[in-house]
Amino acid sequence: MSMKQIGPGSKSRSQMAPVTNVAIAPAMYGNPAPAINDKESMELLSTFECPVCFDYALPPIMQCQSGHIVCQSCRVKLSMCPTCRGPLGNFPNLAMDQVALTVNFPCKYANYGCPSTLLHTAKPDHEETCEFRPYCCPCPGASCKWQGGLEQVMPHLMSSHKSITTLQGEDIVFLATDINLSGAVDWVMMQSCFGHNFMLVLEKQEKVEGQHMFYAIVQLIGTRKQAENFAYRLELNGARRRLTWEATPRSIHDGVQSAISSSDCLVFDTNIAQLFADHGNLGINVTISTCAMS
Repeated sequence: MSMKQIGPGSKSRSQMAPVTNVAIAPAMYGNPAPAINDKESMELLSTFECPVCFDYALPPIMQCQSGHIVCQSCRVKLSMCPTCRGPLGNFPNLAMDQVALTVNFPCKYANYGCPSTLLHTAKPDHEETCEFRPYCCPCPGASCKWQGGLEQVMPHLMSSHKSITTLQGEDIVFLATDINLSGAVDWVMMQSCFGHNFMLVLEKQEKVEGQHMFYAIVQLIGTRKQAENFAYRLELNGARRRLTWEATPRSIHDGVQSAISSSDCLVFDTNIAQLFADHGNLGINVTISTCAMS
């Protein structure tokens, strides 16, 4: 039997729970359609173009007295029409609203490779979950504002978050040290197996009256579709006790907080943590496995 690798998680304190700074310690949604490239379609789309941000003005579309339009996002920031400098007013353009019902608009992430075109009513929901949406830095905390493509995530972590330990293999031990630290703290580690990289996160949040809760989760550095090919198991062992959680890893597109808010992760309080801790250190057995393709 091979020995498990044991790695310490990089830990950090939160200045405001659960926001922390990390320090040492392609599926598509919606209905894809051919790219808009014929002249008539492009000319029709150009009539909906906002002259300020160059995004599309979608219903309800408002116009100035001269008939010029601007998108809703820009309109609230303007005091006059950017085209004729006249008063904006509140004049609905009902004709364009009707035309917009028949137009397929490109996804806002078309420049990142998304080929989908959608009716404006379906556009917001699609863009919320679009797999071509830029990825944010998956490290817990608000200090890193990096965004980029999926292929750039690991190079970013390796260059900007060098303190994070990476272990190889599908069966390892994630060691969270000093779990008795006061306040909100995060522990982060990477696990590499099956040709993919996974981020292991243990987050300690301070609740009311000094109570603390722990949340442990595994994220795939990959798409939601890729995450469906794997399963993970987290296990706490000690003193003839065992606590286990099994689930599908989340894509880093979803983020840790979405799992915590829905309790879709291993959740335990301080009392449970103390049952399994050894001199203030908590070892979590982490096993990654592949799922049979249906």
